[in-house]
Amino acid sequence: MATAFAREGMKVMLADVETGALDKAVAALRATGADVQGVVCDVADPDSVQGAAQASFLAFGNIHVLCNNAGVAGGGGIDPISLDDWRWVIDVNLMGVVHGLRSFLPHIRGHGEGGHIINTASMAGMNAGLGLSPYSATKFAVVSMSEGLAAQLRPLGIGVSVLCPSYVRTRIGESGRNRPEQYGPSRQFAPDSPAAAIIAEIVRRLEAGLDPASVADRVVSAIHDDRFYVFTHPGMRAEVEERFSAILAAMDAVSA
Repeated sequence: MATAFAREGMKVMLADVETGALDKAVAALRATGADVQGVVCDVADPDSVQGAAQASFLAFGNIHVLCNNAGVAGGGGIDPISLDDWRWVIDVNLMGVVHGLRSFLPHIRGHGEGGHIINTASMAGMNAGLGLSPYSATKFAVVSMSEGLAAQLRPLGIGVSVLCPSYVRTRIGESGRNRPEQYGPSRQFAPDSPAAAIIAEIVRRLEAGLDPASVADRVVSAIHDDRFYVFTHPGMRAEVEERFSAILAAMDAVSA
């Protein structure tokens, strides 16, 4: 997304919890002539996000586009249920969005020039195919938050989009590398367990997933067209039809 925004002529502030990756991304974009800066930020920490916001305002003045994009993958399932996994995923995937809105939305409303907010959810926020999962739970929450936010911000000239990609070639499958000690170690599943098989399949699908650049192009298009839902893969309708049909059928049963 940063690359796509820079190509549009925007000034870009990158935020990342991983200093080395941040520095590499900033350098790569600057090499293209982009006006870009970076700030280290842990989205699970509200003070850290507020600091990133202040750094952005000082660097570029008025901010018009906010992307709440940070996310981690955490285990799920019914046995065992790890509270540390749930807390980590919720703090990043859900509260990270809350912290981003809390730090940037008053500024965007205040300058009165309009703007756009992109919240990254997932197809896991449209269809609970992963079963009992902190990841799916947070992504459903981000979709709901975004829908409510869009209705409230539309009269103010601020657009909202919720990005719901399927598998994309990112490193989210390796997000445990940045798991803070306070959440304890990541769980290790037996190699022959069902959970290990599910994780292996997810990793395979991520590696064969969509190029992030094509997702970014869809995001830029959604901002230009003020489009709320941003989907990325053909055939995604089939992933939600069964769930939506069941909901409608249950509603029809009440009214019958």
